[in-house]
Amino acid sequence: MKYVLYARKSTEEDDRQVLSIQAQLAELHSYSAKEKFDIVASFYEAKTAKEPGRTGFAEMLSFIECGKADGIISWHPDRLARNSVDGGKIIHMVDRGLIRSLKFPTHWFEPTPQGLFMLNIAFGQSKYFSDNLRENVKRGLRQKIRNGVWPGWAPVGYLNNSKTRGIDVDKEKAPKVRKMFELYSTGEQSTISLANWAKENNLRGNKNKQISVSNVQSILQNPFYTGLMRYKAEIFEGTHEPLVAKKLFDLCQEVMSKRGKVRPDRKHSFAFLGLMKCASCGCSITAQYAKGNGGIYTYYRCTKKRGACNERYISETMLATQVKDFLQKVSLSSQDTEKVLAALDSEEVQAKQEAQAEAQTLKAGLATMDNQLEKLLNLYLADALSTTEYAAKKNKIISEKATLVEKVADIEQRGVSWLVSLNPAGALARVH
Repeated sequence: MKYVLYARKSTEEDDRQVLSIQAQLAELHSYSAKEKFDIVASFYEAKTAKEPGRTGFAEMLSFIECGKADGIISWHPDRLARNSVDGGKIIHMVDRGLIRSLKFPTHWFEPTPQGLFMLNIAFGQSKYFSDNLRENVKRGLRQKIRNGVWPGWAPVGYLNNSKTRGIDVDKEKAPKVRKMFELYSTGEQSTISLANWAKENNLRGNKNKQISVSNVQSILQNPFYTGLMRYKAEIFEGTHEPLVAKKLFDLCQEVMSKRGKVRPDRKHSFAFLGLMKCASCGCSITAQYAKGNGGIYTYYRCTKKRGACNERYISETMLATQVKDFLQKVSLSSQDTEKVLAALDSEEVQAKQEAQAEAQTLKAGLATMDNQLEKLLNLYLADALSTTEYAAKKNKIISEKATLVEKVADIEQRGVSWLVSLNPAGALARVH
């Protein structure tokens, strides 16, 4: 009787105790020499047997179909098959008499009804182990995501921590990713220009691959950067550190949604537009660029929409000087300044009290949202909501909650920003 050796080790093998291919072949050769089996060929491959389609396995069966061998020696039945299709092929070839013998160092088999029955059980156990292991892995991933920990590769700007099993911020890439969001939020950049920007600034993805246009779009649409995680169309709250504010992320989504739509022509940004009217006719003031003396200058003029006007052009530099001179005339005296500063101090105290009250209101809103999420989960568990409906409602609440959390943090960490200063001419300036 002629035998072929078959060894297999999956590259993603879940059972760490399975021997390597070299170890399996060594054991099988030793076993064959001891039993004096005639070995005519060896087949081995590094591929999972959970699904059909193994090249080495197909070559071995074809080799046997041609009558070049009529027996198989393998380390364990699960090396041959862990799915019902491949297991059925082996049993069918035994029924047809093409395979007359199956040998395993730790299992007994003879081509008898009892032997086929036991082989069926062995293949069934292998498939059960594979299916059960898959479910356990999925269950573990779901629990990890519920705990706020991302179960896969970290997105660009983050790193997988092998010690804590968590996600850490990539100190080198994170500022560049944040800058990418900021650039896109202005509406002045496209995904193509940002891909070029990433190349120019040496921002690369996982495995050091260049950032493509599709990568840029995926980054800009990934809520992971705000502290949330999208897993199988469902949003979860993460424990990792956010890279961008929720407000900035939402602004980027708004810009992206408007891409490709008809937009009004963009106007130039002129500093003094909308602040004044023509002194002679009362028409609005417009602005334009003009070239001269080797440069480009900004000029303001009357729109003359009511007819002819004698007012001439004025440069932005001269207009700025006129505005400054006018403001100098209305600057406050030292006594008035003291009164205004005292009033501002009073307003600051009141504003901070109002901010604290607002923070308490927002926290109450967060508690309400937590209750809504719990009720939503109960409805889903009671089969009152479909998976799609549950995910859609949950995602909306989680997104709104993240926005509130950001507002509360902004109030508690920075409070109300007040800047009081005097300009060189003694005029009071306040930024709130």
